Amino acid sequence: MKLIDRYVSRELIVSLLFAIAVLSLVLVVGNIFRKLLPLLVNHDVPVEYLITFIAYVLPFSFIFTIPWGLLTAILLVFGRLSADNELIALRCNGVSIGRICLPLAGVAIICTAICLWLNVSVAPAAQEAMRTTIFDLATHDPMALFGSDQVIDQFPGRKIYVGKKEGNKLENITVFELDDNYMPLRVTTARTGELQADLENKRILMRLFDAHYQQRDEKNPFDLQKIRDGINMAEGTLPISLEDLYEKEKRKPSRSAMSVEQLLDQLKTGDRKERSASRTEINKRLSFPFSCMAFALIGVPLGITAHRRETSIGFGLSLAVGVFYFLFVIIADTLRAKPAYHPELLVWFPNVLFLVIGAILFRRTSRR
Repeated sequence: MKLIDRYVSRELIVSLLFAIAVLSLVLVVGNIFRKLLPLLVNHDVPVEYLITFIAYVLPFSFIFTIPWGLLTAILLVFGRLSADNELIALRCNGVSIGRICLPLAGVAIICTAICLWLNVSVAPAAQEAMRTTIFDLATHDPMALFGSDQVIDQFPGRKIYVGKKEGNKLENITVFELDDNYMPLRVTTARTGELQADLENKRILMRLFDAHYQQRDEKNPFDLQKIRDGINMAEGTLPISLEDLYEKEKRKPSRSAMSVEQLLDQLKTGDRKERSASRTEINKRLSFPFSCMAFALIGVPLGITAHRRETSIGFGLSLAVGVFYFLFVIIADTLRAKPAYHPELLVWFPNVLFLVIGAILFRRTSRR
């Protein structure tokens, strides 16, 4: 039996590591292009920041890729064992399906423990550190925040559009100054501009040439008839505070970046919606790791039933089951501020559902 255990364990671990690597690569590359593509296009991101960003994204991606990779590995390994009639040979020698799955139980428990550690401790800290990456980049190289044909909205109270950027030279600039409700109060346009970093005073100086501005009505900023034209300027300077950027990042941490202690504090001090959102986040972090156990139980009978050599069958089944599982998590996350729907319980539903279905299918498979 030790030989069988080593064989099944080796096949599972190799397939698991391969699936995690492929899925993590997809998620990490997707996050990099989604958040850093404008900076990458302008070749303004130092390599060390790119490596740091990848290091921050990886723990968060492992939360999803470890359970999904485990499911994929189970479907591939047990599908191959079934297709090669190795399961039939083992069962003819008196080895039950439950005994064959003993190494899988150990791998699933280890994956659950790792995911629980990542969800509770590592991923929130990485998310918090990633939030400050933009500020660190702005502090050391504020020019990297600006690129061609993009809107810069990191700075509180402003949205800035730059049509073209070459070095520190800008063309076709539009600056929207916003009120507390993110309504545009003043719009400044300039034909050309120039960026200067004033790191000593923690600010960026945007020099504008051939500029003019329009003042909008504070009560009704979208009423075009109340727009007042300002003076035209041959040259002007718009200071942009980097300290405001830091305060913005520090003041509004995302819930996924909060520690469990911070979430527990919100349960005591927040309003009803905040308490519901915090309860949902805590339960999501606790329930998600147990998807490894649910996937392990339902993956074995699905893999044996598939009974095909083609790896596309295993990947297709894992994709269908994974999407179905994550759909409930997304729905619960959407409803987290609506306590009447009890989203903190909804995040546990796919685990319970897959455990029940998996137990029924596993029992039927064992009796064949």
